[in-house]
Parts: sequence; structure tokens; C-alpha cells
Amino acid sequence: MTIARRDLLTTLTLATLPALAHAQAMPKPGKRDWAAQFPVLRIGMLGGENDADRLARYGGYRKLLETTFEMPIKLVVAADYAGAIQAFAAKHIELAYMSPSAYASAWTQSDGDVLPILVTQEQDGSTAYVAAMYTRADSGITNLADMKGRALAWSDPNSASGYLIPRAEFRAAGIDPEPKRYFARTGFAGGHEQAVVAVLNRQYDAGVAWISGIGDPAGGYSRGVFRMMVDKKMINMTDLRVIWTSRPILNGPIVLRRSTPKGFQDDMFAFHLALPLAHPDIYHAIDMGSGKRWVPVTHEDYVVFIDMLKQEAAERRRR
Repeated sequence: MTIARRDLLTTLTLATLPALAHAQAMPKPGKRDWAAQFPVLRIGMLGGENDADRLARYGGYRKLLETTFEMPIKLVVAADYAGAIQAFAAKHIELAYMSPSAYASAWTQSDGDVLPILVTQEQDGSTAYVAAMYTRADSGITNLADMKGRALAWSDPNSASGYLIPRAEFRAAGIDPEPKRYFARTGFAGGHEQAVVAVLNRQYDAGVAWISGIGDPAGGYSRGVFRMMVDKKMINMTDLRVIWTSRPILNGPIVLRRSTPKGFQDDMFAFHLALPLAHPDIYHAIDMGSGKRWVPVTHEDYVVFIDMLKQEAAERRRR
């Protein structure tokens, strides 16, 4: 399979659109019958950001869920994407906000026991972001051709923008992404923030990460790892240069376990659909930027990422 075979689904399937007509009022507070099946609602949090910052961003969200559904909420912090994926497959969490690639892995590892319900819609109406390759501004590297024979940091093996999509697009362009082929060396940094730090510290010549691709580049764009790090005063964008971007990638979904009760699924859908208007501060804290709202999404929208995982597995068997 090549990227050219199918677009990366920057628009949602028509089947999801009627659900937008659902009422966007927050669910009424109260204990639910479905709570008997899991007395504690466990929410998985993917890696890519330090634990303290993740927990701080999700504080208001956790409290609102607790007061709305009158039950304890546990935030399960994973060291990396794989930790959240494995927890989902083992039924140790009920809900998570995943990347497209992490969703594909969770669907595969759980035998389909994962249900995407909503995805971020940006202020311009799009539901996508891009993978970006970046270098230090003083590196002298200005394009992908300059990266031949250099060291590249992948963010995480279960990241769409930080691994899966760049590799697929490089192959489609005739570039072998395996180490000691086009790039002299590649490695995993342990997350998006960690990859940026590794590049700035000269451990790698470039890294790949997710950005919205829209908004002010000097401020880190409207969403993405640069924006988060600029807002936390971890980086200055004058120190970085973006040298390559992918085609648009469908935003990652909010996911539930498909085997959870229908009442739980309906409540989570209603809660999250209403959140951006009812509690915009909480929404923006967990959405990590300037998204407009969440809109419905289906499994069919992410099949292309499952196909890419299969391609990666096939490439590993050939090596």
C-alpha cells in the first residue's frame, strides 16, 4: 500500500453527520446504573508530555466528570503510547483520547473492543493536523534532502505524526526510513516533547511531531507539541525550523471500550459533545489548543491507519 492509494481522511464520513443534530446540553448530574459495572471510571492518558503537566491539564475535567456522574474518576498516566494501548486491551481503562495510530493499535490488540466517538474540529472547520519534521534553526538543514546521512528522532512507535505517517510518506517518495539507509541513524525519543528536547540538545539532527499546520508559526501554530511547549515556556520557536510537513491527518479520537454498557457510551458522547460550549476552559485544557468543538467519528474513518500498521508489520517481516 502507498499513501497515494487513499487520502488520510481529512473529512468525516457522511454517516457521522446526522449525530450532530443531537442536543448539546450537558447530561443531568446523578448516579448512573452503568456505574455498577465499574465503580471507578478510569481514563487513560497517552505519553508524550511530562506527567505533572498532563495531570494538571486534566484536573478540571476529572472534577467535572465526578460531579456530573457522582462517581470517582481515576486518571491512568501511561509512560508512553503503548502503555495506554495495553491498558485498553486489558480492560484496565474505559476511556482515552488517542492518536489515530494509537487507536489503530488499540483496535488490533483488543480484537475490536474499542469505539471512537468524537474528534476535534478546528476553528477553520477542518478535522486534521500534520506531521512536521523540524531541526534546530542553526543546523543549516533546510529541507528533507539535507537530512540524508543525518540522525532522526521518532517520537513514539505508536504515534501517527511522530512515526507511522512520516515513514509511510517517505516510502511513497522513494526514501527508505530504516536506519543506515537514507538517515544515518534513527531512534525513539520517548515522546513528542522529549524528541524536541533531544533535537535542541543536539542528540539528533531532526525530529518529527504533530502540529496543526495553521495559525502563527512564531507561537507554535494553533495546536500541537510546539504550541504546548511555547505556552509552558519550554522552547522559543526562533530556535527551531520546520523543513517538511505531511499531508493532512485526521485528528485522533476520544475512544471507549465497545463492550461497555450502551448507557455509558451515550452519556460519554453527550458529555463530551456538550463540553466545548458548556465549559470551554476545561475543553481547551484537554484538547491542547484552539479547537472549536468535538464532532462524531466512526471506526471507518480510521481504517486507513490500521492498513498502515499492517504495512509496517509487513516491512518488519521483510527485514
